Amino acid sequence: MHIVLVEPEIPGNTGNIARLCAATGCELHLVKPLGFSLEDRYLKRAGLDYWHLVKVHVHENFGEVLTGYHGHRIFFNTTKADRCHSEIVYQADDLLVFGKETAGLPPSLLTAYPENCIRIPMLDEARSLNLSNAVAVVVYEALRQQGFAGLR
Repeated sequence: MHIVLVEPEIPGNTGNIARLCAATGCELHLVKPLGFSLEDRYLKRAGLDYWHLVKVHVHENFGEVLTGYHGHRIFFNTTKADRCHSEIVYQADDLLVFGKETAGLPPSLLTAYPENCIRIPMLDEARSLNLSNAVAVVVYEALRQQGFAGLR
């Protein structure tokens, strides 16, 4: 499973997601520009001492992800989707894409791939979940569907 963060802004969220990747075997993809340095102490602190367990890929732009992972299924997480994240039947090599904390994914991606957009159910009054929480919800649903293969 691949977690793709497009232009993440908050180092603590990315560090938490890296720790999730360490615990689940997911690969982490960071798409520039990043709102922090990869040497940021808050990023390192949130990931604790798990960084050696995480395979991190840094991409100059989202096009690199599309080119490098051509043929992989891709799902864009957005509050603007009609389809719920739990309606998808996930596969082990899927790419789960999340946008930056303040703006989500670029509208150009959402309009280019409307059939690949998914959402996490929540009250209409709620704007969104915290990024690291949203990633955890979707990743664990995908892993649950696969019988938590390789996890204990």
